[in-house]
Amino acid sequence: MPFDTSNLTFKGYRRENGRVGVRNHVIILPVDDISNAACEAVGNNIKGTLALPHAYGRLQFGEDLDLHFRTMIGIGSNPNVAAVIVIGIEPGWTKQIVDGIAKTGKPVEGFSIEQNGDHKTIMDASKRAKEFVHWASELQREDCPIADLWVSTKCGESDTTTGLGSCPTVGNMYDKLLPEGIYGCFGETSEITGAEHICKSRAINEEVGERWYKMWKAYQDDVIFAHQTNDLSDSQPTKGNIEGGLTTIEEKALGNLEKIGRTSRYIDILDPAEAPESGPGLYFMDSSSAAAECVTLMAAGGYVVHTFPTGQGNVVGNPIVPVIKITANPRTVRTMSEHIDVDVSGILRRDMTIDEAGDALIDMIRRTANGRTTAAEALGHREFVMTKLYRSA
Repeated sequence: MPFDTSNLTFKGYRRENGRVGVRNHVIILPVDDISNAACEAVGNNIKGTLALPHAYGRLQFGEDLDLHFRTMIGIGSNPNVAAVIVIGIEPGWTKQIVDGIAKTGKPVEGFSIEQNGDHKTIMDASKRAKEFVHWASELQREDCPIADLWVSTKCGESDTTTGLGSCPTVGNMYDKLLPEGIYGCFGETSEITGAEHICKSRAINEEVGERWYKMWKAYQDDVIFAHQTNDLSDSQPTKGNIEGGLTTIEEKALGNLEKIGRTSRYIDILDPAEAPESGPGLYFMDSSSAAAECVTLMAAGGYVVHTFPTGQGNVVGNPIVPVIKITANPRTVRTMSEHIDVDVSGILRRDMTIDEAGDALIDMIRRTANGRTTAAEALGHREFVMTKLYRSA
């Protein structure tokens, strides 16, 4: 039976600012790369916490630094996070991130290593983290309308089955759930190349379409063409794409756009890691096509469930956002079944319709929001990859 999406609910964690999460993490967030060891030590000391080490945060400046802060604050602010410990080498940058997260109303505390050292920082942060874990462990899920859900998407290791099956499955889901008031998000700016005229036309109005095209063109000119070699065949399409039958970026782009369905239109565009402010609807985030980077940026934008169509089989996960894997490739179902949450290979055998596949994905989203562990979570995939725009000073 098809879902009655108008009455669809899930059990989530209502946060202090009204947003709803589907996970209840206490995270230990390093401001910079040299604070990773202290964060991981706190994570080892206090069970029930999750350290998020990364490679950046020193001598960044300008737009690159703005993106760094936006990502850090966005990750800490994500509704899947109940409480946050922030550790940095210097007190200034640490406080800036703490203050940004504190605007959500959730518990957050910062510690700086300068003039304290690792031992004292780890001890003090561990004591506070333990208190946060006790507090978070007593939070209860409550019934929430489907409109409280924020669902992002990107595809990876695409092949011919992606554009024919798994991407249209996501599109069917959006066509059904966006009218119910959810927030959606897609991106992968370089991967729209060759279908940019179609993507531009899917904007809610001409003004948004023009802004989208300006953003896409800037990515092409300032990133792709500014640093191009004689060909991009090792990048777009990837070797896996080519093995799967996608010989050009245009073919890949056309399959990619199947993720936004038949009736959905995006209402605004977002900078990397930016949270939407124009109300419910579908958004485009200016983002890399690299899986871990893109999912991290969308998590920082506030999305709490990620849908990930794959053809050849991509294994990416995320520390704070459950990543739901969908495939229509029978070989991938056979050889990489442990990574797949939704098997829609029946579309290719013609014993499943796109409409039925969309319903299956909606069911999996609801089950995941209710607490079901995704394949990526069960297998320990916690890829957390920051996006860096240029060299540090």
